[in-house]
Amino acid sequence: MTFAHRAHAMPFGATLLPGGGVRFRLWAPAHDRVGLECDGTAPQPMRQEPGGWHGLDVAMAGAGTRYRFVLPDGLRVPDPASRHQPADVHGPSEVVDPAAHRWTDAAWHGRPWAEAVVYELHIGAFTPEGSFRAAIERLPHLAALGVTALQIMPVADFPGGRNWGYDGVLPFAPDASYGRPEDLKALVQAAHGLGLMVLLDVVYNHFGPEGAYLHAIAPQAFTDRHSTPWGAALNFDGPDSAPVRDYFIHNALYWIEEFHLDGLRLDAVHAILDDSPRHVLDELAERVRAAVPGRHVHLVLENEENQAGRLVPRHYTAQWNDDAHHVLHVAATGERSGYYADYQGNTELLGRALAEGFAFQGQMMPYRGHPRGEPSAGLPPTAFIAFLQNHDQIGNRAFGDRLSHIAPKAALRAVASVALLLPQIPMLFMGEEWAAAQPFPFFCDFGPDLADAVREGRRAEFARFPEFADPVTRERIPDPLAEGTFASAKLGWEDMAKPDHAETLAWHRAILAVRHAEIIPRLPGIRRGGSWRVLAPGAVEILWSLDAGGTLRLRANLSDTAIADPPISGNPEAGRVIWQEGQGVGPWSTRWSIEDLA
Repeated sequence: MTFAHRAHAMPFGATLLPGGGVRFRLWAPAHDRVGLECDGTAPQPMRQEPGGWHGLDVAMAGAGTRYRFVLPDGLRVPDPASRHQPADVHGPSEVVDPAAHRWTDAAWHGRPWAEAVVYELHIGAFTPEGSFRAAIERLPHLAALGVTALQIMPVADFPGGRNWGYDGVLPFAPDASYGRPEDLKALVQAAHGLGLMVLLDVVYNHFGPEGAYLHAIAPQAFTDRHSTPWGAALNFDGPDSAPVRDYFIHNALYWIEEFHLDGLRLDAVHAILDDSPRHVLDELAERVRAAVPGRHVHLVLENEENQAGRLVPRHYTAQWNDDAHHVLHVAATGERSGYYADYQGNTELLGRALAEGFAFQGQMMPYRGHPRGEPSAGLPPTAFIAFLQNHDQIGNRAFGDRLSHIAPKAALRAVASVALLLPQIPMLFMGEEWAAAQPFPFFCDFGPDLADAVREGRRAEFARFPEFADPVTRERIPDPLAEGTFASAKLGWEDMAKPDHAETLAWHRAILAVRHAEIIPRLPGIRRGGSWRVLAPGAVEILWSLDAGGTLRLRANLSDTAIADPPISGNPEAGRVIWQEGQGVGPWSTRWSIEDLA
């Protein structure tokens, strides 16, 4: 069976007609008339259709035609379903021929999730050029490292020339600063040629604050019955919600079908609020899986509520495990600011997060002031993605400093050896494999109406932390609007050749080789969380039962103090050691072993 190459059929936007010309459709229920402007010509009136739709077939339009919709008050707006915005979010949309790219990956059907070693990257900062095409040149490095899946931070068109991607306003248009849609397709195709899956981060919980013309086109797309940290919630469950649900579900299908992506990471789904009988997240997953039954497609969640139920049945493949990050981060750094205070010094949470997924499974979380999470021990470990660093955990620090900047090397190696061999799915953040010296600060490029508010808001956000109580210290926080802040985040690939970085890279290649040889083949046989026990403050032992019999065992002392006569279950030297950091049960020591039944 071969991979079918097809454009995704959408009920809105600009569609090339078989006999020539283009069909334009827009949902604008707030307006009784809408015009269509093509290549700067005088607007043509669109016909009104039932349900708030407006449509028009234009015989002379084709691929490359630039167009805008004109609202009754004269406001010219881009297409909310635009496939390309050559002049950014305030400019006209461009008609794209989805079949223009000639795919060569017909034999690719993806990879099983158990094989995933994820690598998160930001297209703009990943290479000096910051483009889809430039990223292709670095794919052989990732394949040699042992990575099997790219996770690309959001590329939906955002205002200006630089942004993390979570301020996107045109979800179907890859940002033009990275290249054309065909360039993203070329990146996906090249990745598949090297055996790499490609997942895309998508944002279905809000639109960014600049260039979101959907507010003017269809205010019914939003509701004041719910609220989010970013303002009015999207209308997934009220009157006129059907086209809104379809808009985002079609976006998911578009990326999977038209760009051959292997999966999506859905940002902050706890802020996708839906009280209808069938939650939009359930409908989205069901429709995506029904559309591509012959492929491995992986849907990943970010969910602060730790809802294990979202992962059963397996509509959603896995969730980013912030709890695993937090317990390992506080072990390595000793930090206790903000939510880290709830994890610092709590070895019970360390054991539970590593063995069972969630540290909080319904218990009160003091930082939040209410219970958090659901029981997760019954889920397979592959339902969780473990990491030491990601864009949030680095970039939400005032200076964007990486873990290698703040943790002792022995501590960093110990926690990394846990995260990378854990039966949970491991994830690296770009440059982590060689301890990149570059920070990853927050950056954006809003217009003057927003720039000052964002700049001051960033500094005010840190004012409540004791280390930033002094206004002079806060002034040192990088200006997110400055081009230099973005430039500072670009990876210095030349650093890999320097001795310390080269040694770190070799270490990561070696441990990932062990994961591929010893852990990945056994993951289908680890069907639920492990059993764990506290050995001493900061030290745990965890055992995972294997289907074929035997045990995967981790003994870890994630502290700077040696353990005296630890009460280790069974024979502490039993099993075949596959990886060891440190000495015995000394400071910052880990021992991974496998006991196979003969």
